[in-house]
Amino acid sequence: MRPYVICHMLSSIDGKVTGKFLKHDIAIKNSEIYYEINRRLDADCFICGRVTMEESFTGGFYPDLSKYKDIDITYDDFIASNKYLKYAVSFDRFGKLGWTSPVINDDDPGYDNHHIIEVLTRKAKKEYLAYLKDIGISYIFAGDIDIDINLALTKLKELFNINKALLEGGSIINGAFLKDNAVDEISLVVVPITAEKEDKPLFFDGNIVEFKLEKIESVEDAVILNYKRR
Repeated sequence: MRPYVICHMLSSIDGKVTGKFLKHDIAIKNSEIYYEINRRLDADCFICGRVTMEESFTGGFYPDLSKYKDIDITYDDFIASNKYLKYAVSFDRFGKLGWTSPVINDDDPGYDNHHIIEVLTRKAKKEYLAYLKDIGISYIFAGDIDIDINLALTKLKELFNINKALLEGGSIINGAFLKDNAVDEISLVVVPITAEKEDKPLFFDGNIVEFKLEKIESVEDAVILNYKRR
């Protein structure tokens, strides 16, 4: 068993989810609709890839791991605490993100105080594991080189009691989830602007998957679409 996964994204008219269009006033104005839906969905966690986490939360910080070089540590899952109710799940296969706190600190209650869980492969350095342990961040392993998405999701459910997850990554992690049949629902806020050709689509390198339109709504200039997998 795994959590129910909703891919919740803000998109341009032409189906892009990353790029300069997100910095335009019309996208910024309508992004509050996206965040309000995030809060309303009230999931147990949100999931992002390394790049999205870096851009949104860590700002490119990376710790000095030299003080952890002599610490012997095993490649076992680590649960820092069971006191948390909400989680920020980072798919960071080699362990590249630098955190300064075991929780997300953000003005938006849809993200604030979410305990960080790093999803890693066994290619992550032992020094990095010791660093995560030291600052109280949980981590799990889901593969040797590449992340096994369904194994990661199963562990999130079994170890952290996560039953509903929001997938809010970039197109690569979104596409990987789709390819592994791990997207149950799509929540899409389409803003009235087009993107540039190099900007990334909702799903990169995914499979053909059929969804059913459940709901369509317009709010100000945006269109809200909700699809469920057939």
